[in-house]
Amino acid sequence: MAFYLGIDIGTSGSRAVVVDENGKVRGSASAEHTVQAPHPLWSEQNPAEWWTAVCSAVPRAVDSARALPEQIVGIGLSGQMHGLVLLDKGEKVLRPAILWNDQRTAEQCAEIVRRVGGLKALLGHVSNPALTGFTAPKILWVQQHEPQHYERAAKALLPKDYVRLKLTGEYATEVSDASGTLLLDVAKRGWSKELVSKLGLDLGLLPAVYESTVISGKITAAAAKALGGAVKAGTPVVGGGGDQAAGAVGAGVVKSGVASVSLGTSGVVFLHADEVKTDPNGRLHTFCHAVPGKWHLMGVSLSSGGSLQWFKNALGHMEIADSRRANADPYDLLIEPAQAEPAGCRGLQFLPYLTGERTPHADPYATGAFVGITPQTTKAAMTRAIVEGVCYSLRDSVEIFRALKLPVGEIRVTGGGAKHVFWRQTLADVFGQGTRALEAAEGPAYGAALLAAVGRGGFGSVEEACAAMVRTADAVEPDAQNRQVYERFYPLWRNLYTSLKGDFAALAKAAAAP
Repeated sequence: MAFYLGIDIGTSGSRAVVVDENGKVRGSASAEHTVQAPHPLWSEQNPAEWWTAVCSAVPRAVDSARALPEQIVGIGLSGQMHGLVLLDKGEKVLRPAILWNDQRTAEQCAEIVRRVGGLKALLGHVSNPALTGFTAPKILWVQQHEPQHYERAAKALLPKDYVRLKLTGEYATEVSDASGTLLLDVAKRGWSKELVSKLGLDLGLLPAVYESTVISGKITAAAAKALGGAVKAGTPVVGGGGDQAAGAVGAGVVKSGVASVSLGTSGVVFLHADEVKTDPNGRLHTFCHAVPGKWHLMGVSLSSGGSLQWFKNALGHMEIADSRRANADPYDLLIEPAQAEPAGCRGLQFLPYLTGERTPHADPYATGAFVGITPQTTKAAMTRAIVEGVCYSLRDSVEIFRALKLPVGEIRVTGGGAKHVFWRQTLADVFGQGTRALEAAEGPAYGAALLAAVGRGGFGSVEEACAAMVRTADAVEPDAQNRQVYERFYPLWRNLYTSLKGDFAALAKAAAAP
């Protein structure tokens, strides 16, 4: 039997998944990364950690699948989007990677809009506004603040494409991930030479760009050795996809009207599109899909699961200790009592803007906030308020889709939060629409494996592969009573950002003062 290997370079760790010809997950393994924040608004990572993690996860995944190296016939890559990896001519990393949730580039974003001639002109070039998380502003920031690194830079790669280089020796990317650089002509699915020129950048800094199912290189002998012989030299590696596009493939979101909600560190609402469609106000991302010739629209909340992770680390010491004694998940121990709290948390509200926000506010200075704390507020209520606040922030994206008259039919939930029915139920209640889980809840790594299957000829198209291999699981329908509560609180929650917006910026300015 042939097997396909999917590798996902996440923020907190890398994951490898081995999938058979029928779409069944036969083996998987993960390895963790660390994130550094050396200054306020900064978020960085050492690319060497990604490669170390891959070299750890892949052999264990292949071993757990009981697969022989020659049975791994294709590899697909996925990863966190937007991150900037700068390399010199000798392929040496010049500085830590600047990640997707880094917020230092507000000035460079404004500069890009000025150079191009306004938001409308920028949307005409690349279908997206300039956001602090995107790659192009990061390149300009390095150019302006670290010229010693910029002058030595020979190539700028995205996270998964640095791992591709280590695997194959090839400088390459693909259209879905490249869409998030702000340098790709999304409509034409190639680098925007005009925009690159207007920004004063060298087109040679960018790698070759492929469709997601195209073979971009083959495993080198050195990489095969580094992977412990788990895969053979010469094994093809396809383009793959950015984590959201690959995750959508893994969820079967490859036809009009089907959407997904990813509950990872960030939260993403993803909608398939057969044609290029943009939000004239620039609140949504319009990217190339990992499905050749197709696109997708996407709304992003930067700190979804990340908000609950912060709460666990800051105030969940008892749950962490109890989980170790009971061999349980600390998140389960936090969520269990939260389910007993009433919907709406008696007015306690949470704004999940721990690392700024993208959709719909595009505000790097927004911060997290609890509003409505009283002497009766409990940890359980705060936990529930976090889950509700995250779901409200994701509904912001759904409301934009609806306002643009884009069909949002079936919603499939992916990511770590999807494993818990409480998250899925709260989403259904807040959205007023049913949600579905997936039988193989492996996220982007699973989608990357499916892209490899198509690239290796196992299926004629991504749509065909998804029809054969992706299966949905239990459906959750809205609770009518909770739905009424959330309809009452959602407008009030939205008004909180408007009320606090000026204060967020003032606090950031005060915090940055010497």
